[in-house]
Amino acid sequence: MLTALFAVTVGSACGSGSTHGAEAPAHEHGHHGFTDAAAWSKVFDDPARDAWQRPDDVLRALELSPAMSVADVGAGTGYFSVRLARALPSGKVIATDIEPDMVRYLNERAAREQLPNLHAVPATQADSGLTPESVDRVLIVHVWHHLADRVAYARDLAAALRPGGRVLVVDFSLTASHGPPPNMRLAPEAIVADLTAAGLMARLSPVALPDQYIVEARRAP
Repeated sequence: MLTALFAVTVGSACGSGSTHGAEAPAHEHGHHGFTDAAAWSKVFDDPARDAWQRPDDVLRALELSPAMSVADVGAGTGYFSVRLARALPSGKVIATDIEPDMVRYLNERAAREQLPNLHAVPATQADSGLTPESVDRVLIVHVWHHLADRVAYARDLAAALRPGGRVLVVDFSLTASHGPPPNMRLAPEAIVADLTAAGLMARLSPVALPDQYIVEARRAP
């Protein structure tokens, strides 16, 4: 995840501050400016997020089966990663992030919450950290509009999919009442085009969220 930018997006969406008791921690000038993952978890994992994020609907859109391998790209402190791990009792969750402290925090959280099927690995802004043909599903939430080379990143994710695998991109709608500034938002058609250019079969998902959309893409069987 481009953690610094994602923090602004989710903090804004959650109403971080006294309204939800999710004060944003002070910026630390470390790897990418956000080194205190435990403090940022109060923003990313604010229970108030559930009302607009609709995590159960997102997991439903993934069409999981218990033994799948699933990647949470831009996992942060594990809002979706831990839910995926619990939904895949005989499967595996690979969480990636560009912030070393997020990776550390999430591996410690997996141990603390007794989720042996969850493991976090480092990524870069150009590389998801996933190996070729290693996962059945990729989930990437509130990250796409921050990518510098979206098509190249789509190709990276496409290569990580097993035959028949799927990518789900969740991002804010153009008219959402919260999220990033309007000039940073992407229409779903733009993400469909990015994923199609990477050789995937992409479309807007029929699963609707209050202020977000889901684009789903498949690798041919």
